[in-house]
Amino acid sequence: MGSMALVNIPMPTKAGDKKHLGQLVGGALALSIAKYTQQHSGVTLLAVPDHQMAIKLQHEVGQFTQQSVSLFPDWETLPYDNFSPHQDIISDRIAQLYQLPTQQQGLLIIPISTLLQRQSPQEYLLQSTLMVKNGDLYSLEKLRLQLEKSGYRHVDQVFAPGEYAHRGSIIDLFPMGCDNPYRIDFFDDEIDSIRTFDAESQRTIEDINEIRLLPAHEFPTTESAIEDFRIRWRQRFEARREPESVYMQVSKATWPGGIEYWQPLFFDHTDSLFDYLPDNTLLLTIGDLEAQIDTFLTDVDYRYDQRKVDPLRPLLEPHELWLKKDELFGHFKAMPQVTLSIEALQEKTGRVNANVSALPNLHAQHQLKEPLAELRKFLEHYLSENNDLSQNATAKVIFSVESEGRREALNELLKSSKVRPKAAKSLEDALTNKDTYCLVLGSTEHGFIHQSSDASLPNFAFICESDVLGDRVIQRRKKDRKAVNSDTVIRHLAELKSGQPVVHLDHGIGRYIGLQTLEAGGMLTEYVTLEYLNNAKLYVPVSSLNLISRYSGGAEETAPLHKLGSDAWNKARTRAAEKVRDVAAELLDIYAKREIKKGFKFLQDREQYANFKATFPFDETDDQDMAINAVLSDMCQAKAMDRLVCGDVGFGKTEVAMRATFLAVDNNKQVAVLVPTTLLAQQHFENFRDRFANLPVRVEVLSRFKSAKEQKQILADLAEGKVDIIIGTHKLLQDDIKFGDLGLLVVDEEHRFGVRQKEKMKAMRADVDILTLTATPIPRTLNMAMSGMRDLSIIATPPARRLAIKTFVRQNDDAVIREAVLREVMRGGQVYFLHNQVDTIDKVAEDLAKLIPEARVTTAHGQMRERELEGIMNDFYHQRFNLLVCTTIIETGIDVPTANTIIMDRADKLGLAQLHQLRGRVGRSHHQAYAYLLTPHPKALSKDAVKRLDAIASLEDLGAGFTLATHDLEIRGAGELLGDDQSGQIQSVGFSLYMEMLEQAVEALKQGKELSLDELLRQQTEVELRLPALLPDDYIPDINTRLSMYKRIASVNNENELAEMKVELIDRFGTLPDATKNLLVIGEMKLQAAQIKAKKIEGHEKGGYIEFSPTADINPLFLVKLLQSEPKKYGMEGPTKFKFTVPLADRRDRIAFINDLLMQFKQNQLPKAQK
Repeated sequence: MGSMALVNIPMPTKAGDKKHLGQLVGGALALSIAKYTQQHSGVTLLAVPDHQMAIKLQHEVGQFTQQSVSLFPDWETLPYDNFSPHQDIISDRIAQLYQLPTQQQGLLIIPISTLLQRQSPQEYLLQSTLMVKNGDLYSLEKLRLQLEKSGYRHVDQVFAPGEYAHRGSIIDLFPMGCDNPYRIDFFDDEIDSIRTFDAESQRTIEDINEIRLLPAHEFPTTESAIEDFRIRWRQRFEARREPESVYMQVSKATWPGGIEYWQPLFFDHTDSLFDYLPDNTLLLTIGDLEAQIDTFLTDVDYRYDQRKVDPLRPLLEPHELWLKKDELFGHFKAMPQVTLSIEALQEKTGRVNANVSALPNLHAQHQLKEPLAELRKFLEHYLSENNDLSQNATAKVIFSVESEGRREALNELLKSSKVRPKAAKSLEDALTNKDTYCLVLGSTEHGFIHQSSDASLPNFAFICESDVLGDRVIQRRKKDRKAVNSDTVIRHLAELKSGQPVVHLDHGIGRYIGLQTLEAGGMLTEYVTLEYLNNAKLYVPVSSLNLISRYSGGAEETAPLHKLGSDAWNKARTRAAEKVRDVAAELLDIYAKREIKKGFKFLQDREQYANFKATFPFDETDDQDMAINAVLSDMCQAKAMDRLVCGDVGFGKTEVAMRATFLAVDNNKQVAVLVPTTLLAQQHFENFRDRFANLPVRVEVLSRFKSAKEQKQILADLAEGKVDIIIGTHKLLQDDIKFGDLGLLVVDEEHRFGVRQKEKMKAMRADVDILTLTATPIPRTLNMAMSGMRDLSIIATPPARRLAIKTFVRQNDDAVIREAVLREVMRGGQVYFLHNQVDTIDKVAEDLAKLIPEARVTTAHGQMRERELEGIMNDFYHQRFNLLVCTTIIETGIDVPTANTIIMDRADKLGLAQLHQLRGRVGRSHHQAYAYLLTPHPKALSKDAVKRLDAIASLEDLGAGFTLATHDLEIRGAGELLGDDQSGQIQSVGFSLYMEMLEQAVEALKQGKELSLDELLRQQTEVELRLPALLPDDYIPDINTRLSMYKRIASVNNENELAEMKVELIDRFGTLPDATKNLLVIGEMKLQAAQIKAKKIEGHEKGGYIEFSPTADINPLFLVKLLQSEPKKYGMEGPTKFKFTVPLADRRDRIAFINDLLMQFKQNQLPKAQK
């Protein structure tokens, strides 16, 4: 691609040969790099001044070549940092170092500071890499030891590169440099199967034949390597014995933060990246790198002098970790080299200028009558001037835009100039086809004019969208990783810690103490131990774990513990149940109003929808898929939709809204998208316009970016139905705004709107379909969604390569702030500094500018005029500043993918939802993001503040928004759902149980049944077969996973779910032990028993009994017949207990006999009419 442009570039032929190519303005730089990569028969190494340029060129060069373009990642830490790089970065680096020596062709981009780093020797990687194949004779223990030696961490469940887990005959591991983890199944001492699996759901994806196991660190972690490290350390430094000293930590095989800066002590020599490069590598450098090298090495020296004083962390000298400047230039001289520069050169041998020149200023002037006057003049002049010189092929104009939607936007603008570019696949395609005007897709930022020196090739002007539209939004797109949702977030027990309050359905609120294996009736069974008032203990068999839920109705310390055996719990439950029935009736009233007011029934055109879906540039995650399907199915029903989609910031909620919007406009309905801020409206507008680019759909935005005249026109067109999608702030709710035919309202971040606006939305609820998107549901909305008043979808899976945000709670300290800002700025990123007091914000910004002169500081707060604020946010977005001191105004701001550190001053004063929302402003890209919560001295903090900060710090996970909202419910006490008097009831029985009862009551009322109090408080079936029924700890060693599995088995609702559980157990943990088979059998029996209203089943060696509930519907004629048929075998004890006396010593006989009885009772229930 593009090989026809830039024909005569100078090519060095041998090592030491150096050429210079100048005048590479705009995108010509990326084009020349692509050209060299294509023409050179080996690897091309591109050394660039800094990270920002590396990332920019990685995207731009890709537009002009089919060759592989990769970026060698930096550690993204400061020299001599106390942090280690993120595991994903190490994984990427090790994989690249491993394959570099054998790479044939392609481009490797590297910032100069990374190129200066000394690397682990090449032989270390070669000797530490292992190939594992299907059918290999290899014992499980041998592989486990090999993984330990290679530095893999033993965990209970594998999530990230460099981890492994071991259960029975299975090893799960996540090799470095791989996208998915692998599951290896052993049969004796042979590898029986290898398959990839999904880290989220832990379920298998596909079978494969072999894996390459790279070491987990850039240094060895074996005992002999640690001994070498200790010897070399003692030769250099004093061996301090304090446990926190680096020496003692490494001696104990724990790796302190920043251990990479002592890496050379693990080896007898180090290599540099040059040792890994294949022999015929071509070196490209940009500009004069010397100044950058000097700045970086001076910074290293400065940090070395500052930090070498710590006796527990004595430092290696800079030259041991980085190349000296003359060493680097020595390596440069040994390679064929081309220096590329943007400025023009004085031409002489080996120094030439590219035949390109810069474009004049072509920016659209929107305030003028003809916004594109400059562009029109340039095109007329350029084409007439060039086409007069007839010896060359006709001149061309090639436009480049980043996406289909931008193509539409540009075409729209160009219409007035009567220019209609034809789409072309690539630059090459555009240069060879017959069209004068062409349009290609690509992410090059600025254009150029190319003068051809070859008569058969056309001259061309390459014009990028930002040359015409000004600064633009650069969207970095990554492929998503598939993952699976966990709809059990709320009633999950996996997060249980000892001492936390739980609710037992029959005995009330106690504290969870732990899991215990006890012998009962000669059988081993695992029990959950609960502690009640006066230290009374209750042992709950794991098969009854469905009776237990987490207590969340107020603060944990004040949970009202019950006394075992007293009737206080029954009274509390009965009161709550009475209340639940009233609430259910009230809820149903709201439902009924929604049902009576028929909504519009949308019809889905499968083919059209499939085409629209195909233009989504990512793979949907499974949760996203489920949310989309739920929304579409709601819309295709004849009642108004009211759905809440809850997903963390940046998890793809917008795409759910896009699909719903598509269905609405496809049915000729209008869509209104309501957002809290103007900037967000603008960003949504660009995204929607992008997605609907190829469809006959008109998208408009109501914002101050439009003149009064334009706004008036849009409103008139809206009322006439000429606008399909309108995006705006709360102005859209004003009474004077009329729609032609509104079918869908999308509300983004509902909790940012005021009470009056919410009332207005509420009034619309019964008429139009409403889709609400939120990152942190406020407790009230969550309450309503969880009580079924609004339908709820959760997107809990992060897009691929989104790293969890590292969160630190720290006392306010200048050194911490300076480190945090520098770490971000040095890697080309940006920082939010949150200071929530407008009167002192300028002073804080001044102090920060003095503390960190390297940063470009500006401020933003809510008391600024809106235009001024927009200007600042826009400048920050386009990286004119890299440290923004701001108030919580950024809470729902625009997406700034390059901002990856947030520092919050006085974080103790912020609410949980706010902390989460603010933290979600960073971590929008694949870089490790950091959040620092600065507080006064811990003694000055309130208990609640400490709890909030602990909650947010413990949830580094992406996708924690939902869990956070439930923590919020717990911290605030579950607030008013439909009125304040309820929170008392919720407090007395706990949120989960309250919700469960409410769900049952609402379901029953929907089916026209009135539930009696007894039914609301119904007991669960107990099954006791006197067989060992448990998940052995050698089958599932991790106690939390075991607890979670027990809870899921006990809570299955039907036989399909049970069968799924069985498949999952075998897939994740291997063949089922007998005790686990028994556990599943008991689960199945409970399902059967519930259908015939049996309260308790007991089976033992000599027989057993089935006890029915008084409301069971067994046909009395059948019962009499059965009792009379074999009076020695069957009998009754009281009105509800059916006994059987049969020798059932064998496990299988016992199970088969009871199952058969249950089946007979089920087939002989009274028909409904006779009840």
